[in-house]
Amino acid sequence: MYVAMDKKKFYITTTLPYVNAQPHIGFALEIVQADALARYHRLLGDEVFFNFGTDEHGQKIYEKALAEGKEPQAYTDEYAASFNALKESLNLSYDAFIRTTSPHHKAAAQEFWKRCDAAEDIYKKLYKIKYCVGCELEKTDSELEGGRCPLHPNQELETREEENYFFRFSKYQDALLALYTREDFLLPRFRLNEMLSLIEREGLQDFSISRLAEKMPWGVPVPADASQVMYVWFDALINYISTLGWPEEEKKFAAFWGTKEVPNALQFAGKDQVRQQGAMWQAMLLSAGLPTTKQIFIHGFITSGGRKMSKSLGNVIDPFSLVEEYGTDAVRYYLLRHAHPFEDSDLTEAGVRDAYNANLANGIGNQVAWVMTLAEQYLDAPVDVEDQPFETAVGEKIEQYALNEAMDLIFEYVGKGDVYMQEHEPYKAIKSGEPAAREKAKEDIIKMVRHIYHVAESLEPFMPETAQKIKDTIKENKKPETLFPRK
Repeated sequence: MYVAMDKKKFYITTTLPYVNAQPHIGFALEIVQADALARYHRLLGDEVFFNFGTDEHGQKIYEKALAEGKEPQAYTDEYAASFNALKESLNLSYDAFIRTTSPHHKAAAQEFWKRCDAAEDIYKKLYKIKYCVGCELEKTDSELEGGRCPLHPNQELETREEENYFFRFSKYQDALLALYTREDFLLPRFRLNEMLSLIEREGLQDFSISRLAEKMPWGVPVPADASQVMYVWFDALINYISTLGWPEEEKKFAAFWGTKEVPNALQFAGKDQVRQQGAMWQAMLLSAGLPTTKQIFIHGFITSGGRKMSKSLGNVIDPFSLVEEYGTDAVRYYLLRHAHPFEDSDLTEAGVRDAYNANLANGIGNQVAWVMTLAEQYLDAPVDVEDQPFETAVGEKIEQYALNEAMDLIFEYVGKGDVYMQEHEPYKAIKSGEPAAREKAKEDIIKMVRHIYHVAESLEPFMPETAQKIKDTIKENKKPETLFPRK
């Protein structure tokens, strides 16, 4: 492993999936992207805290649990386990699995509330709104299409009128606009246009942060007011810091989340999360007197037949089934290379199969088998290889979140190896009656062994199991079992 001289600390987190259904491939994309970045920084010798977990409060959870005849806690326990199972299925390297029903998170959320209240940013009022249960968010008329939420068009909006606590979102409009002047705060930059347009058109409107407990008791109790529970979004966003032991573990929090002078946190989120992550959460942090996020990466959706995959539409692809059919690294490969990091990408099983056979079975799998068969037969000992600094061009693409382009570079290297084998034909020359030709063939085989070792090094953040198998077969000087059997 290459260890950087200037070791750094990185905090990386995904959003928390809502536990009202099984995991789907759209979220698998986000967690695999974050995992690749975390693995990359660890390879550089950096210290990484990688957070994942589940969002477990709110009306949808409460209603779903009741509909299934279960206590909400038992219901969330079951679904949280299915999301944590992604760790093994997708070979994830996260350091924490935070649950918003954990006692520490609840206590942290209440402390956060108290700090916002002390800043005079929480007040109570009677209000009437249009509400999307699917988003668990209030909706303004400008956000609707044909009177419906564009993200949940098959659900009727609810009209709600009750007395709740509100957060002074409007107070932080100027501070957020100043934050948005940082060109790298939210990437890709064009995703901020939505928020900037909203601010210019309507200004920021204060939002409700509690619900009546008698109507919806499944939430974190509001400090000093047992009649209200925290609104699910307010509670859930705080996971990003409660997972670090905040507020008790101040040193750990400052080391990984960062300080106001040097923010350090990197967040991954989908394109429907710009308002929540890029505005609501940042305003909450400012209110509580805490550092804002350093950078938010917004990815596109995985679509199916041109439509967003969603539980409500019933067109969800199960990542566990894909892994069962193609293997962990093949699914990671497809999501990281063939799903565009910034735009929507359509996924079909036929497309997965075609990419698998063309680039894994016939590509890198075939090249490793070809080279190591020659090495095992004609080399007297394993090739001496040395770990090299991580490939600069690939690393630059990773740091730009252009993960598909990073993978393209790696598979360009694989292609160059095939060209070298075809042009030099060591598999023929090694059988020559000319000693000089055989010696040159051995040199070519050694060069190709070192080539596939270098490819394996570059693959480590993306396909860690495959990378390790290639390294192991080189050290043993034996042809491996087929890496990717044809489908």
